[in-house]
Amino acid sequence: MPMVINRSQSPSADPGDAAGEPLPLPATAQGRRTRAAIIEAAAATMYQQGVAATSLDDVLAASGTGKSQLYHYFKDKSDLVAAVIERQTDMVLQAQPALMQIDSMAGLDRWAQGILAAHEVPGGPFACPLGTMAAELKNDPAYRGRIGAAFGRWQSLLAQGLIRMQARGQLGPREDPDRLAATLIAALQGGMLMGRLAQDPTVLRDTVELALADIRRRVRG
Repeated sequence: MPMVINRSQSPSADPGDAAGEPLPLPATAQGRRTRAAIIEAAAATMYQQGVAATSLDDVLAASGTGKSQLYHYFKDKSDLVAAVIERQTDMVLQAQPALMQIDSMAGLDRWAQGILAAHEVPGGPFACPLGTMAAELKNDPAYRGRIGAAFGRWQSLLAQGLIRMQARGQLGPREDPDRLAATLIAALQGGMLMGRLAQDPTVLRDTVELALADIRRRVRG
């Protein structure tokens, strides 16, 4: 089950988050490219194999970098995993350009249909990079806060669209945008999982459509 948080909570506060502060970003363009290549290789390998099954040697082999380079940019594996969580969050959100444009039920439908279309191509439905990491790391105090913050960013952006709908009078003032946003993300995550297992996007579409139908019933006019 995805970790979604209420925006009244601090998304990054978790006393058990042992990853700590990352090393400073490289000052040179070449350094930033090398660091990004390591993160990209780690993200791809962890997506395919899982975080626990991915060793630093696996990342070095996939990125074509040396151990001294890796430790120049990352203190340890925990630091690298934290960077991968941030990278996967950015990628998931960048893949949803319609997310920032939600201000009506039509806009919400466009956002959802864009996600569904991406999962209905050959090979889909696809596993969510954030969802797979959350499933593996949700009970690990070293990463729980970061995973919660990642889903919190997504939930917050979706809730902002629902708040804009409220401002236009499409949603009543008693509706809770955070709760509705969490429900939509949960529908997506559960639908992706079931669709991936069945190798059929039908259950993903049905789950998302049911969540949208619930919001549609709350829309005025």
